[in-house]
Amino acid sequence: MSSAELAELSDKLMLSTVVLYIVAMVAYAADLGFRRRPAAAETGADAEVKTKARTEAKVLVGAGGAGAAADAQATAEPAAEATADAEEDEPTGNRIEWARLAVLLNVLGWGAHLGVLVTRAAAAGRWPWANMYEFLTAIAFAAVTAFLIVMWRFRARFLGAFVMLAAVVALGIANIWLYNSVGPVVPALNSYWIAIHVSAAIVATGAFTVAGASTVLYMLKSRQEARGKADEGGWARIPAADALDRMAFRVTTFAFPIWTAAIIMGAIWADEAWGRYWGWDPKEIWSFVTWIGYAAYLHARATAGWKGRRAAILSLVAFAALLFNFFGVNYMFSGLHSYA
Repeated sequence: MSSAELAELSDKLMLSTVVLYIVAMVAYAADLGFRRRPAAAETGADAEVKTKARTEAKVLVGAGGAGAAADAQATAEPAAEATADAEEDEPTGNRIEWARLAVLLNVLGWGAHLGVLVTRAAAAGRWPWANMYEFLTAIAFAAVTAFLIVMWRFRARFLGAFVMLAAVVALGIANIWLYNSVGPVVPALNSYWIAIHVSAAIVATGAFTVAGASTVLYMLKSRQEARGKADEGGWARIPAADALDRMAFRVTTFAFPIWTAAIIMGAIWADEAWGRYWGWDPKEIWSFVTWIGYAAYLHARATAGWKGRRAAILSLVAFAALLFNFFGVNYMFSGLHSYA
């Protein structure tokens, strides 16, 4: 295929990706709204509650016989399923498997999204993140990939609607306001460092996006818990605020070293391209500000024992700096990175 045909195919795959992500987002939302069992019952936190309750029951069998075990089991099972919906089971033939539909559409959209990047790279003959359109497209791909991994690792399907919303918004902005036709790049970007430095920044930003979604959801869930409404409606299907807080921390812990590596490799590339490691370029400054924000968040949790709302505020401040680094710096300031 010619470059023009590959570029056209990339654009068509982009349309397919957005449509699949939108329908997946709706399916994830329907899963939250209509699923009989809560998402909290699918998380490691509730699994630990069940395991602990069963262990206590076994201990009581040895200590007090069958009667004590029966009492313990009667107490343990409702505790593990306290947030289950009161809805009756629908006949299997009449129930839509929203969860399976959402995941299927999500994976199909992810495959189309990968096709967007691959065909764009083939059409341009270079790595497909040399301008704002390509970079944002790649970040959205990294965020969806990070979510799929988190969903598989922690059974965090409840994040699907929120991550899909972020991906759809990002791709919408990329296509409506940032689109660039396939073309050559400035000489500074014709370097193997684009495959190292920019790739690391994309992976870290995608993971930070998932952590940000978890943190926002934590803030909302904790507010519902404080108001005594955490078990109402769709909120009952979202894990406890503490579980969301831990998940955001874990994902941030994964992303932070990658962001650190991206800054270091960017400095090395800057020395090769411009003859200095650090020049206080606006992009460099805000990348460092973002690093400080996440470092403060991790430091506060590790040394001062910050958890919950205070830590979440720090995380959201760092995420806001990350977003400003991408959108604000590129349009409000001029610098050596303005070619993006």
